[in-house]
Amino acid sequence: MTPSQSTESIPTDVLALDVHDLSRTFGVRKALDKVSFELAQHQFLSIFGPNGAGKTTLLRVLATLTPPSAGSDVKVLGYDVVKDAFALREHIGLISHNPLLYPDLTADENLQFFAQLYGIPSSKERIDELLDAVELTHRKLDIVRTFSRGMTQRLSLARTLLSSPELIFLDEPYSGLDPHASDILDSLIEGIRDKHTFVMVSHDLEHGLEMCSHALILARGKVVLFEERASLDTEAFRSTYRDTVGLGVS
Repeated sequence: MTPSQSTESIPTDVLALDVHDLSRTFGVRKALDKVSFELAQHQFLSIFGPNGAGKTTLLRVLATLTPPSAGSDVKVLGYDVVKDAFALREHIGLISHNPLLYPDLTADENLQFFAQLYGIPSSKERIDELLDAVELTHRKLDIVRTFSRGMTQRLSLARTLLSSPELIFLDEPYSGLDPHASDILDSLIEGIRDKHTFVMVSHDLEHGLEMCSHALILARGKVVLFEERASLDTEAFRSTYRDTVGLGVS
């Protein structure tokens, strides 16, 4: 069964990400400095850069978790991330190293809770469908605290897909996963990637490039490179990335 659910979708001609002069300061520090790029729907963007480059801040602004600084023009799926934040949240999902699950509830109870939160009809069928898709039906009634890291991330993916978001943000989703768990998550994402837009922050250059349709490098809050994967010179990209990581971003 497909893990997708039929909902009213965003018109296909609307950009998934329409970012112009995005800045974000924390005190005197500029986490993002006039970042600009565009991404069509149903693409997969991988964001790379050294620690402190602004990757997570960028993801948080796009996901409406952190407001941009004044003067920024940021639209996600046609929604302004500040003025339309509430409406936009119905169309986006987030998977991170923090699974955003309740460890003392079962897998089924977690998904029931979020289904009620999202107001999802026929939630039992939807939950069973998603548990099957992430290969956790056999652990449906088990407490999440007893799950491995890989199983928890798979349940986090099911939580995210409950509302069938058009755009899914991935914040280091492979952090702490063993190779087998990573392979399972890869397979699950590959099975649904043509139905969603993905934006992933990653420190794994090879894996991130393998998954993406577009790649972006950030350093000191600025875009160093943004390019379509198909036209990318891989060796030149690796060289740019190595030079970027060597900048010693503070």
